[in-house]
Amino acid sequence: MNYTELQANIQDICETTFTSDELALFTQQAEQKIYTAVQFPALRRNQTANMAIGNKYLTLPSDFLWSYSLAIVSSSDYIYLLNKDVNFIRDAYPNPATTGVPKHYAYFTDTSLIIGPTPNAAFDVEFHYGYYPASIVTASTSWLGDDFDSALLNGALVEAIRFMKGEADMIDLYRKMYLESLTLLGGLGDSKLREDAYRSGQYRTAVG
Repeated sequence: MNYTELQANIQDICETTFTSDELALFTQQAEQKIYTAVQFPALRRNQTANMAIGNKYLTLPSDFLWSYSLAIVSSSDYIYLLNKDVNFIRDAYPNPATTGVPKHYAYFTDTSLIIGPTPNAAFDVEFHYGYYPASIVTASTSWLGDDFDSALLNGALVEAIRFMKGEADMIDLYRKMYLESLTLLGGLGDSKLREDAYRSGQYRTAVG
């Protein structure tokens, strides 16, 4: 389903003509909820970077949505850091002047990660993360619209009917359909698996 078809479906089901701004709002609100609820393998990227000596922060990609892994790369060896809460980093490494080979990282702000301990060298790193794709509103098509349009449509309908101050039973009906679509969609993704093996501290063995 492309964006033109999505707009038509929303208006046909609601039996209402919305402005283009309203349709964009319903759609983007639905996208935001879906992309933050389910981690899709199709929406993964790798980015290489360098840690700076004495700098405990690492800049996030502009399209960052969630983290899969962060690793120091030395030749062909990968040393994976454990993903922890920012308070863990602060408690474990209270003195930023104490440096070493980083072992942990945490989401710090919308633009940065915090590393612990503070890097004692300019380590090469590889960051594996989920990214926020271009909205179907601006791109006309999207992975979500092409591969699982029921979640997108039902999610947008919930927003539209709420905007119209529709009956509670109608909102509940489409919310139920949306959640059913989201459950099915979770089977294609990682179902909001925010804690990977590195984050929880579990050791991962090499495969093969």
